[in-house]
Amino acid sequence: MRAYILAFVFGVGLLQQQTELPDLLWAWLLVPGAVGAFLLWRCRAAIFSITAKILLALIFLGAGFFWAAAFAQWRLADALPHEWEGRDIQLAGVVAELPQANENGLRFAFDVEQVLTEGAIVPKRISLAWYNERRKHAENSGSVLPRINAGERWRITVRLKRPHGSVNPHGFDFEEWALERNIRATGYVRKADDNLRLDEMVNQPSYRVERLRQEIREHFIRSLPDHAYTGVLIALAVGDQRAIPGGQWQIFTRTGVNHLMSISGLHVTMVSGLMFALVYGLWRRSHRLALWLPARKAAVIAGLVAAFGYALLAGFAVPAQRTVYMLAAIALALWLGRFASATAVLAWALLIVVVLDPWAVLSPGFWLSFGAMAFIMLVTAGRIGKMHWLTGWARVQWAITLSLIPLLLAMFQQVSLVSPFANAIAVPLVSLVVVPLTLLATLPLLDFMLLPAHVVLSGCMEMLRWMSDVPQAVWSQHAPPAWAVAAGMAGIVWMLLPGGLGLGMRGGPGLATGFPARWLGVVALLPIFLVLPPKPAPGELWLTVLDVGQGLAVVARTENHALLFDTGPAFSTEADSGNRTIVPFLRGEGIKHLDAMIVTHADSDHSGGALSVLEAVPVEWLVSSLSADHPIQLAASNKHQCRAGQSWEWDGVRFDMLHPVQQSYSNPRLKTNALSCVLKITTIHGSVLLPADIEKNSEYQLIENDGNALSSTVLVAPHHGSKTSSTSEFARQVNPRLVIFTVGYRNRFGHPREEVMERYRALGSTLLRSDNDGAVLLRFVDSTVAVETSRALRRRYWQDT
Repeated sequence: MRAYILAFVFGVGLLQQQTELPDLLWAWLLVPGAVGAFLLWRCRAAIFSITAKILLALIFLGAGFFWAAAFAQWRLADALPHEWEGRDIQLAGVVAELPQANENGLRFAFDVEQVLTEGAIVPKRISLAWYNERRKHAENSGSVLPRINAGERWRITVRLKRPHGSVNPHGFDFEEWALERNIRATGYVRKADDNLRLDEMVNQPSYRVERLRQEIREHFIRSLPDHAYTGVLIALAVGDQRAIPGGQWQIFTRTGVNHLMSISGLHVTMVSGLMFALVYGLWRRSHRLALWLPARKAAVIAGLVAAFGYALLAGFAVPAQRTVYMLAAIALALWLGRFASATAVLAWALLIVVVLDPWAVLSPGFWLSFGAMAFIMLVTAGRIGKMHWLTGWARVQWAITLSLIPLLLAMFQQVSLVSPFANAIAVPLVSLVVVPLTLLATLPLLDFMLLPAHVVLSGCMEMLRWMSDVPQAVWSQHAPPAWAVAAGMAGIVWMLLPGGLGLGMRGGPGLATGFPARWLGVVALLPIFLVLPPKPAPGELWLTVLDVGQGLAVVARTENHALLFDTGPAFSTEADSGNRTIVPFLRGEGIKHLDAMIVTHADSDHSGGALSVLEAVPVEWLVSSLSADHPIQLAASNKHQCRAGQSWEWDGVRFDMLHPVQQSYSNPRLKTNALSCVLKITTIHGSVLLPADIEKNSEYQLIENDGNALSSTVLVAPHHGSKTSSTSEFARQVNPRLVIFTVGYRNRFGHPREEVMERYRALGSTLLRSDNDGAVLLRFVDSTVAVETSRALRRRYWQDT
């Protein structure tokens, strides 16, 4: 049965790779296939039995494929029509999940019960932001934001748009994330006099759980004001990982213990085990209770209920789900008095997860959770002889560390080298001390437990902080190809198989007790590290215009050099285009350092990610038009002012700075856009012009100074296609074959303007937009420009068009 479950899961995963959903009528073909498999199984011949098993596996694969397709069609049908994007809509509904606070306000999921605006169509679940409103012309300019609690019913006016995210190589897919969580529209609450709370609390179990999670979070914050690790304790109690500051997450990631800071299977198992032991110890003391129900069965029920309750309180993420389902399978086997193998339990848990959530196969947590459990079973289940507990623990740690290397490199392009040592300290402290104390503190009259939990956690964090500061604590590299990951996983399986070859009596040949030459598994692991990504040949230019929304970030690569032109916008104090898009792209492509970074001007949509890039990647020199006291200038060690006339050559590719002229820096009336650095890159195969945010006066100045230098094969449209730029004279002078507009989806500026696009169309230019096409990948090779877009390369059925 385990092989058929794996076939079903493979079918679910196969569906998630499709660009379009299949017609569900094809699923009827599974019926005659099942009949054929049954008839073949009835035949006793071995050849027919084998054929029946193969056919049955294919049927399970098809069942998984069409099961996921049916789920997807049902969920995608609940969509926001394009005509209702950006319009005021009045809704009545319930705050569905734990509200998340940030510096700009709140964000929360909202279950729509009633659409009050006539004719409007709104999905059942949406994600909303309620931004702070500032009092103007008042002595107290504090924020005005109503208190919002999970489970409350509200009447509000909103503006919505369909889920739409950036699409970049090695980047996060927001649209897939939203689909899995059934978020079918996003938006914000409009300022309106009739925004009104209708009920204090909706009496529904799921909402009550969310309200309880919020009350625990607020209680922890009140009990531990201004304590450094309150957010970690909140995450351990209710699964609110966004309560942990970014700096602490970086420590967890660098030491490889970030799995402990979420509600992992280890924590759920520990809670279940403690409850099992407590109930078993107390139940067996009562003869009446033991006669009514055996103590072991009562303890099994209590342990399963505790695990399920903790997982619910923590948000029921994939690792917690997997553990609950495994514990349920074990509980059922114990209840029925039947033996259940470890692999069978894991397989049934795997099946339940993907049946209830077909998109779980796209989650890193799914692969890391089930992968770790599978390798733990590989090194523990079915081994001969009794193993010392310390040897067993060391073997499990070795198996987990080794087995996750290919997955971590494929998903995140980095592995913590200090992880085994950090986990040896953190696992017992967090799982056996911090988590129990934290959970006890959620009970009435036991909140004093929070302080000792925080003290123990603080000591643990100091050790982790020291380990994270160790030079080369993290191995970072390029994203390995899929075949290398598969080969590496196979090699690790071979290395972890039982070793040795047994000998018979008196040295004669005997029965094999293990697998020889396990070191050969290392050979299969080598391609992950040794197969490097391709790079440009001499004289070639590879240019990637990243999709950073309403902003600009361009990576230019020659054979031996890399340049970053602008760094995209900042989204919050801890999230920006640098750490969300640019650094993952550089790491995935194997770019370990930047020879130059150009920050064209101070506007946040061009400079917002610079500090994150400077912190994560070595940068040889910074070129910008920023003032000397700007934080980006202060963070860089080797910096230069951009000005017309600067030029250099890398690997047969020429770089020329065309703007601004030196005199512009002494003119205080010029706005930041007028100081934008303008770069032209020229190869024997074509050229590209990067004009940042210059406007018409700067365009006229460029034409006057050296109009012939503007002619380019590719143009990244100035100022995102604003009506204040791309004058007719400038467009004709550049005369590009391809124009790229870097704009955000439904941005409030209306970029790019239709009249601007029409100017380039009249010249015969091909137009691309980052909001429609994602990142644009250009290769200047063989006297031409090869163009690819991320949305075309990574097209999936859920992506909005």
